[in-house]
Amino acid sequence: MKVIILNGPMGIGKTTVGTCIADRHPGTAFIDGDWCMDIHPFVGNRETKEMAVDNILHMIRNYRDCTECRMIVFAWLMDDAWVYEKLSAGIRESGLEIKSVTLICAEEQLRKQWMADKKCSWRTEEWLETAVKSLDHFSQADNCINTSGLSVEGVADLIEGE
Repeated sequence: MKVIILNGPMGIGKTTVGTCIADRHPGTAFIDGDWCMDIHPFVGNRETKEMAVDNILHMIRNYRDCTECRMIVFAWLMDDAWVYEKLSAGIRESGLEIKSVTLICAEEQLRKQWMADKKCSWRTEEWLETAVKSLDHFSQADNCINTSGLSVEGVADLIEGE
């Protein structure tokens, strides 16, 4: 069984692309890492990230053991290397194949997508600036797909075609 990992800055489209991929393949589980660390108000420290990683790996193992599940798509912002390493090690230890992609785009594209997202209540100017500043960090990954000018389906095609 394959796990597709989608990483990248806030607002880049990880959830949208991940859902698109999952919808294309019956028996695909979609996990949004934010669901596994949904504390109000938000706290993103070492303790809560450790808890989220544990929650995510637990869900992945449960989907692995489900006879209805054929693939897993997992989306989360992982800007701490230790988070990604711990997750990928846990997935490999579970006997699953990993395909990891980091989504990036031009700053103008990110701003446009951010402003168009009316569903997410925390799409504030402050968080937008944080997302924009993180583009440089994420663009250093060696598994990047630049989503600028591409449709959701086009990005999904690139991920699935690699």
